[in-house]
Amino acid sequence: MNTQHTPSITTGERIKAIIGGSVGNLVEWYDWYAYAAFAIYFSHAFFPDSDMTAQLLNTAGIFAVGFLMRPVGGWMFGSIADKIGRKRAMTLSVLLMSFGSLLIALTPTYKTIGVLAPVLLLAARLLQGLSVGGEYGVSATYLSEMATEDRRGFYSSFQYVTLIGGQLIALGIQLILQKLLLTETQLEEWGWRIPFVIGAILSVIALYLRSSLHETEAFENKKEMGQSKKGSVKELLKHPQALLTVIGLTLGGTLAFYTYTTYMQKFLVNTVHLSKEQSTLVSFVSLFLFACLQPIFGALSDKIGRRPLLLGFGILGTLCTVPLLTALSHTTSVWMSFLWIMIALVIVSGYTSINAVVKAELFPSEVRALGVGLPYALTVAIFGGTAEYLALWFKQAGTEYYFYWYITLCISFSLIVYFRMKDTKENSRLDEDI
Repeated sequence: MNTQHTPSITTGERIKAIIGGSVGNLVEWYDWYAYAAFAIYFSHAFFPDSDMTAQLLNTAGIFAVGFLMRPVGGWMFGSIADKIGRKRAMTLSVLLMSFGSLLIALTPTYKTIGVLAPVLLLAARLLQGLSVGGEYGVSATYLSEMATEDRRGFYSSFQYVTLIGGQLIALGIQLILQKLLLTETQLEEWGWRIPFVIGAILSVIALYLRSSLHETEAFENKKEMGQSKKGSVKELLKHPQALLTVIGLTLGGTLAFYTYTTYMQKFLVNTVHLSKEQSTLVSFVSLFLFACLQPIFGALSDKIGRRPLLLGFGILGTLCTVPLLTALSHTTSVWMSFLWIMIALVIVSGYTSINAVVKAELFPSEVRALGVGLPYALTVAIFGGTAEYLALWFKQAGTEYYFYWYITLCISFSLIVYFRMKDTKENSRLDEDI
């Protein structure tokens, strides 16, 4: 097998492309997570006065509905990426995200326009869901194809570095507003709009960065292939085992990821009873360290393979989820909260660091973006998007521990898939492109 890439892309251009693609990914995910990070401040603005859990439940419901658009985005942008290029698809997706952020920033409150407020909030989240649904598959494909054969795990891990980085920026802005610039009253009245304005501006910057990206060799080498085969669902269905593998390996990982990242800030306030400022600080520090872990685990997969890391996540996630969340729910210490969350995030890194490259390695280039994006988006919409809503629903019903067992069950299902699948490092469809 020839392990050398054709010389059309230099090492410098390759690194520039990966950085450019990652920065655009970071901005997209900042916009997406700003909603989750600031929901504790703006939930009252879009719904009638009620208890805090009910308002968060309504806000989480719209967060979950936004996920319903992700399969549509995965299909639409995956097809665009496979037919006309990864670069064009990534540029278009970031445009939609900027529109969604701007709409949230400008929407009046429920007291001002009544039921139209949550309707506009829903419309904004649907736009953002469409954008993010396309973003994952296209950027995973782009980063995996731009990487050299021996560093695919390392390079593709930066997708989750930037994904987590977007969350960090959202939380960082929240910390600055909380500690230095605004009072809690000001944040609840109008300050929560600031991050969405920033998101719209950052999206324009990302648009510029992505417009100068280099297209991947894998796509360029398939330009002469018939359009009917590239990016079509009919062609994708010829790879049923790969499709089912994506669904199975994503199920437990995405639920664990959204539980310990997106939902955790609310869990710390609503269940652990930390203050909003304490929960934001714990979330920020733990997510920063989580981001730092991704390249380490990604590089490790280049040495020992992808499957050992997935098995590690599956086994530890199945055994430790209930004890970890139970211990976390009973602690009253900020430092102990941080410790339990970090243990959980180390375990989850076995999935997050390499899931993008594993999925990309399952499909040929003509349906790769669609194959990575569509089944992933469907699985995330069903399990990741509903994580917050289910957690809060169980909380309101007084049976929060049921949610811990639900996560365990989903991870154990993925563990079965990890046991049965081949190591994609040794059986990579990406090798067909070089």
